[in-house]
Amino acid sequence: MSHRLLIDGRLVDGALTLDVIDPVRASVFAQSPRADAAQAEQAVAAAKRALKDWATVGYEGRRPYLERMADAMTANRDRIAETLTRERGGPIADCRVEVERAAAAIRYFAGQKLEDRVVRENAQELIVEQRYPQGVVVAIMPWNRPLTLLAFKFGPALITGNTVIVKPAPSTPLSTLMLGELAADIFPPGVVQTLVDANDLGPLLTSHPDVAHVSFTGSTPTGKKVLGAAAGTLKRFTLELGGNDAAIVLDDADPEWAAERIFASAMINAGQVCYAAKRVYAPRRLFDAVAGALARHAVAAVLGDGLDPATTMGPLQNRTQYEKVLDFIASAHAEGGTFLTGGEPTGQGYFIRPAIVTGLPDNARLVREEQFGPLLPVQVYDDLDDAIARANDTEYGLGGTIWTGDVRRGIAIAGRIETGTIWVNQHFSLPLDVPFGGAKQSGIGLQNGIEGMEDFTQLRVLNARLAA
Repeated sequence: MSHRLLIDGRLVDGALTLDVIDPVRASVFAQSPRADAAQAEQAVAAAKRALKDWATVGYEGRRPYLERMADAMTANRDRIAETLTRERGGPIADCRVEVERAAAAIRYFAGQKLEDRVVRENAQELIVEQRYPQGVVVAIMPWNRPLTLLAFKFGPALITGNTVIVKPAPSTPLSTLMLGELAADIFPPGVVQTLVDANDLGPLLTSHPDVAHVSFTGSTPTGKKVLGAAAGTLKRFTLELGGNDAAIVLDDADPEWAAERIFASAMINAGQVCYAAKRVYAPRRLFDAVAGALARHAVAAVLGDGLDPATTMGPLQNRTQYEKVLDFIASAHAEGGTFLTGGEPTGQGYFIRPAIVTGLPDNARLVREEQFGPLLPVQVYDDLDDAIARANDTEYGLGGTIWTGDVRRGIAIAGRIETGTIWVNQHFSLPLDVPFGGAKQSGIGLQNGIEGMEDFTQLRVLNARLAA
């Protein structure tokens, strides 16, 4: 099936094309249209033209469009999920959940509204906080969770009256283009548009004077480039960046129970999730039990084509990430790590067997950096205060977890972790009505919740004197 870009209400071919690689086989399976700079300029101009009418219809006028979009995604779930599986890898069941989650997010935000807030009202004065749309929003997506992460931008930006240009990662463009093809029959021209590039149009869009807001999800180094490009026009931005989330097992936890959940949170999408558990700290008394249980789960993982229902883990999504993970493996060996299991390429596609690694110093690359792959270091601690200090000793601050048999104790420990989100006895709970964002170099701004909607609006304070 051929795919097209959505520009100014029309589905059009790209000025160029782009090969799309199946990571299961490391071979081309499709071609994507690719926009050039002229098409990007057309999209920005169309988004700017559409802005006034889209903002004017108000929340109730915009709501039906978003609801129809969610309905269309649900109706086409299986078709989109199959394409998503082919381009990003991963089990088909997981990809269906991603489409469902994205549709649910858009449906949720369709029903939300930012109300004026009266700060002060008396006989002499009226002060009201009002919010209005910022303008053209560019949503730049990563390849690991292209649809879910898009929905967290798409829904809040549109319902608050902005127009949106969506730019997926070059290695996973097709499922996003499918959403654009659905949107073409739903939204007024220019309100929603899709552009695919080869990472060459980002500077044009992020520095464009007619773009009001850049919402970027991706790596911290690329996020810094986005921030630099946005500075020239002082445009608004949301950055959801990398993480090095620590999982701290307390000495009162059941090691088998904790290990099962940590493994699931570390190896989802072959570890290619910003909120995935990236390092584990276990007390010496439980260390062997935790590490051993994690290794057994790694051995039991079934690697394969995501279209096979038996598959539980897919490949790395692209060759660049595959080679980065291989480099992490080499450095972990060189720095004295013991691989309890895994760490070997399978010889097919971009697959690497999930690895549990012990014995690394705290300054090892696999402990300090974000691996974004199926490698999990397990570190031992003797003193809980020391474990907390080591967990916080990072430039990242996205998420983390505490695993304990005493939830109240876990909550107290969680209050000492320097992250945007910290979970106790669970992971990946991201309710749509609760904001999330990063501390330190894990990002700026918030997504989801009322706060995520507010990030796409400009605050205006109305201050009126009612009487002399």
